[in-house]
Amino acid sequence: MTSLADQVAALDANDPLREFRDRFQLRDGLIYLDGNSLGALPKATMAAMQDAVGEQWGEGLITSWLGADWVNSPRRIGDKIAALIGANPGEVIAADSTSVNIFKALGAALSLQSGRSLILTEEGNFPTDHYMMQGLERLSGGTVRSLAVPASDVLGRLDDDVAVLLLTQVHYKTGAMRDMAAVNAAAHEHGVLVIWDLSHSTGAIEVDLNGSGADFAIGCGYKFLNGGPGAPAYMYVAQRHQHADAVLAGWFGHARPFAFEEQYDAASGIERFLCGTPPVLGMVALEAGVDLIAKADMGDVRAKSVKLAELLIAQMQPLCAQYGFELVSPQNRAESGSHVSFAHPNAYAIAQALKTRDVIGDFRAPDVLRLGLTPLYLRYADIVEAVQRLSEICETRSWDRPEFHAMSAVT
Repeated sequence: MTSLADQVAALDANDPLREFRDRFQLRDGLIYLDGNSLGALPKATMAAMQDAVGEQWGEGLITSWLGADWVNSPRRIGDKIAALIGANPGEVIAADSTSVNIFKALGAALSLQSGRSLILTEEGNFPTDHYMMQGLERLSGGTVRSLAVPASDVLGRLDDDVAVLLLTQVHYKTGAMRDMAAVNAAAHEHGVLVIWDLSHSTGAIEVDLNGSGADFAIGCGYKFLNGGPGAPAYMYVAQRHQHADAVLAGWFGHARPFAFEEQYDAASGIERFLCGTPPVLGMVALEAGVDLIAKADMGDVRAKSVKLAELLIAQMQPLCAQYGFELVSPQNRAESGSHVSFAHPNAYAIAQALKTRDVIGDFRAPDVLRLGLTPLYLRYADIVEAVQRLSEICETRSWDRPEFHAMSAVT
């Protein structure tokens, strides 16, 4: 019988994505299982940033808005992201943060839904999605209403008073994945527009916005796109909806921004959903990350993600039985994204102890150890080794030290 070590070695040797690992800065011995929260640094980013700072900014100064094409970076990068998520050129813009883009998408969708005012989401959605909905409700003086229902009740709550449904395709905590086409079809039967949060989807799974009939989508640039901490986000607006109102009517969304007109005249296409001046240095880093993931076949990325998850779940079974871990992600990988989560009463302390063993995952309140699987730089051998280090931490109870229980500001 072939040993586990031999099986894993064969998987790594035959991995069609194996060459990508060397394109990231990862120190020897580190097992990074948090790329679903902050992607690793592409080596190409360092050279791109040095050029942007030293040459484009340092030497070109303001002439680089045209000379280095800074001014077109939101559309240029947006078109590159569009190719990753099943959208057409001119349907995605790179801009702002995920939270701001949620607000913009909600406002745009509402502007198309005369006579409807209810925004719907699921309980347990990522907090910023709830916060943006609640903020619109307060801003409107209650004219716009926000509602969260249990995840299993979302489709049953759709009716003719719902204007917009805001959902995350891959749940940030459990990794559970919704059927985008089925949700879109159900919503459209009731005249409801759908906004998809793709923060845990883009660069990790195959996404087909246009093929599924999507209306709007948003997502971040710092997870699987490896754009760096706080990287610019992106917004998708199906071409048929690009006449919607841009509620944050900033000057870069104007049809003629450098005419400096005092009355707003929205740009005719996706550019109308721009707001302020593009954060050029962030755009440079984001583009380097997007260019890297664009070189990979998303079918290969998804296939490896599934295999990594299956290996992780199998290796964790003895720890579940002996130390009380509970799988909270779907067992069926067709229903899950690219992270696997386990509940444990001491998940936070265990996550901190793992870091001292050079295994970086993360914790999500109240009790979830979340392990991200980034196929471009994770090896199958990393999964086996990570579980071995976790087993040793549990066996020795080395996690049960005061410093590991002290909650940090960032978890």
